[in-house]
Amino acid sequence: MTSIQFRDPYSPAELRALYPAGLSLRQVQILLRHGERTPITWRFSSAGLPQFWPYCRHASTLRAALLDSRTQAFTEFEWSRHLETFASEGDDSPVPARGPGGAVANLCDYGMLTDEGRRSTYTLGQRLRSLYVDRLGFLPKRIESTEGVYLRATPIPRALESMQQVFLALYPPDSRSPDMAPPNIVSRVPAHETLYPNDSHCRRLAHLSRQFAKRAGERWDHTPEMRYVTSKIGKWMPPAAEGGGNQAVAVGSKPSLVGVMDTVNSTLAHGPATRLPTEFYDEKMRRILDTVAVEEWFAGYLESNEYRRLGIGSLMGDVVERMVGSAQATGAPGAPEPVKLALSGCHDTTLAAVVGSIGGPAALRNWPPFTSHIALELFSKDGATAPFREGAGAEPIRRTSTTSPEWSSEMEKALGGWYVRVRYNDEPVVVPGCRAPGKHLDGDVSFCTLAAFKSVVDKFTPTNWRKECQTDITGPAFPSKPEEAGY
Repeated sequence: MTSIQFRDPYSPAELRALYPAGLSLRQVQILLRHGERTPITWRFSSAGLPQFWPYCRHASTLRAALLDSRTQAFTEFEWSRHLETFASEGDDSPVPARGPGGAVANLCDYGMLTDEGRRSTYTLGQRLRSLYVDRLGFLPKRIESTEGVYLRATPIPRALESMQQVFLALYPPDSRSPDMAPPNIVSRVPAHETLYPNDSHCRRLAHLSRQFAKRAGERWDHTPEMRYVTSKIGKWMPPAAEGGGNQAVAVGSKPSLVGVMDTVNSTLAHGPATRLPTEFYDEKMRRILDTVAVEEWFAGYLESNEYRRLGIGSLMGDVVERMVGSAQATGAPGAPEPVKLALSGCHDTTLAAVVGSIGGPAALRNWPPFTSHIALELFSKDGATAPFREGAGAEPIRRTSTTSPEWSSEMEKALGGWYVRVRYNDEPVVVPGCRAPGKHLDGDVSFCTLAAFKSVVDKFTPTNWRKECQTDITGPAFPSKPEEAGY
């Protein structure tokens, strides 16, 4: 699967089962993968794949806010984006970039959100409005401000633009007060970014990633499955460095196995002008690519607590901290306005890391399609009160606070009546550690108690991510025995 296939809206019976009477929805946090994009680099020119794709009409004419020094005010500047490139492999002369048929207009850069990506993320926003505004009444039909709304995106433009598309559909202009201030969108410098597994700025995670990729290569590169892949598309791979002939497709080939899959998926998401030869779409081959890529990139989240801590633990700590903050503020006199809705524009690696870390292998079966999303929903039982600890006033319950059995037991009482449910592409995810009696809502294991969910996440939430990233950088990568995810 490459583009998300949205399921039909929930039927009335499904909606009643998913949002049962006696539970009140208090908070929704959405993590979303960006929409369809072009490949992040040019591959398979030998198979006739164009370097530049003509699918960015909606981003060809842009507007910028520029300072007019005469008036000391900002003015709108409209401009048209065109791409330029080298004339040829041996000629650095500048020439206009050209797409299929010699087109020079509406061309996309590498890794750019396409018109189709804008449409699919807008559709996601419409679905969120239908569910949370129209059917559940959880969010208001019209907003006067974005107080209680947390918007964030990674520094990569396609993630920011996708999140903006979702928000635009969730709250189109006619559902916002005319004098509403522009919404705040949070970003971070790359070195502090935790909205995806940041191995560029976490040296220990980079080492772990390389070692898990190396293991995947040792397991798969010389198997009948990989020989099958090479038999299908090997003739379009670049020449081998030694021995003549073309490279075999492998985890570490150039292009790499995941790079092959990325290009195949990107072409499938778009039009016939950018199609590869039919052999690239062989169903068996695509299943093999998906299986191996998922193991190479994401097996660490299923097997290693350290991998979870460094890859996605800081983000999940933030998510749970917002949940607890919302629970503490509900009904508490003078408490600050809690986050009611969070939208975060992120990536396939984010979603797979989250789903694998909390749901285990049963939840992480395939590579996340474009515009995939995770909804982390917080509920309270009717009558639940703000969970202040006795004698502690409004002292916050912070991340990693379940480090001792005594406090874990105390928190079970403090957070009683609060539940978390995770939906991945509209399907509930069962957290293995919440299956035990007392850890979930009676009769439905997909509703974790907030205390149990926090306990699972606390186990892989770092107290100092930046410090841990620089510790024991090249030490052993694999735990002595698998450390199961979701517990």
